[in-house]
Amino acid sequence: MASAGIKPSTMRAVQYSSYGGGGASLKFVEIPVPSLKKDQVLIKVEAASLNPADYKVQQGMLRPFVPKFPFVPVTDVAGEIAEVGSGVSEFKVGDKVVAALKFWKAGGLAEYVAASGSLTVLRPDGVSAAEAAGLPMAGLTALQALKAIGTQFNGTGSGSNILITAASGGVGTYAVQLAKLGNHNVTATCGARNLELVTSMGADEVLDYKTPEGAALKNSSGKKYDYIVNNAKGGKWSAFKPKLSSRGRVVDVAPPSFGNVVAWILTRFTKKKISVFLMSLTMGELRFLLELVKEGKLKTVIDSQHPFEKAADAWDKCLSGHATGKVIVEI
Repeated sequence: MASAGIKPSTMRAVQYSSYGGGGASLKFVEIPVPSLKKDQVLIKVEAASLNPADYKVQQGMLRPFVPKFPFVPVTDVAGEIAEVGSGVSEFKVGDKVVAALKFWKAGGLAEYVAASGSLTVLRPDGVSAAEAAGLPMAGLTALQALKAIGTQFNGTGSGSNILITAASGGVGTYAVQLAKLGNHNVTATCGARNLELVTSMGADEVLDYKTPEGAALKNSSGKKYDYIVNNAKGGKWSAFKPKLSSRGRVVDVAPPSFGNVVAWILTRFTKKKISVFLMSLTMGELRFLLELVKEGKLKTVIDSQHPFEKAADAWDKCLSGHATGKVIVEI
C-alpha cells in the first residue's frame, strides 16, 4: 500500500450510539484510523455533505439492520488520498477526490475515512471540496430523475413542460439547473424566501408553495405538466394527477408514501403514471456532474458551511428541513 508520510494511528470522529436525539446525540470521539482493504482508498476528509438520509437513519428508518452502534454518519465526502489499497491502480497519494460511502457503513464525519475505490472519482481542478461533496447523493438523484424522463443534456433535446417541487433543497437546486440544460420549461415550487434564488437557477416560473396558486401547482399559463419531479415530503398522486398532461408522469424522488406506492403499482398500465425513484451510485454520472461544475454549467448551492467542531449545528440545520441547498461540514 502507498501512503503519504506517517499516517496517524487515531483520528477525531463524530458518532452517535442510539436512535434519535438529533445533533445533541452527536459526540466527538478519538478512534483508530481505518485500516484499508485492498480495493479501498484512505481519504483525508476536507468536506462532508449532509443529506436527509443521514438523519433518517439516526431516526431509525432502517432499524434494526442499520446502523450498528456506535455509528459515524454521513456518506458524501471530498478530500485528499492519504493511502491507496494494494488492489487500486487508478489513484495515487495526494489526489483530490470525491467519494460516495456505502450507507450502511458511512463514516464521513471524521478526519479520515476508508472509501471503495470503485465509488471514488477524481475532483477536477477548480472544483472545491465543498462543491464536490454536495454532489454524490443529491446531484445523482437529480440527474437520474431527469434522465428517467428522457432528458438530453447535450443541447439536442426539444424539452418538455415540467414541474419541480421543493426546488430550493439539495436535490431541487441541482434538478432545476439540470432541467434547464435539458431545454425544459421549468415551473418550480419553494418557500417565499427562496423565490429569487430558484429563479436565478434558471426556473421559468417559481411558485410560493404557501400561496393558493402554489398549493394548487398552477402555473400562469395554465398548461399541464408533461412531467413532475417531486422532491416534497407529503406530495400526493391525487394532487399531481389532475395537473398532468394526457400521458404525463410523476417521478417521486421524496421518500414514498404508502398511497404513492399503491399508485405506482396501479398506474403501470395507465396513460398517466407515477414512478417511485431509487438513486444508484454511478461514478460515470458523478464525473459528468463534476465536469459541469468545472465548466460553470452547474452550481452546488450551499446553505451553510460549519467547522468540524460545530457538526451538531450542521446536523440540526439539515434536520430542520429548511436548508437552502447543501449543508457542509469542513474538516
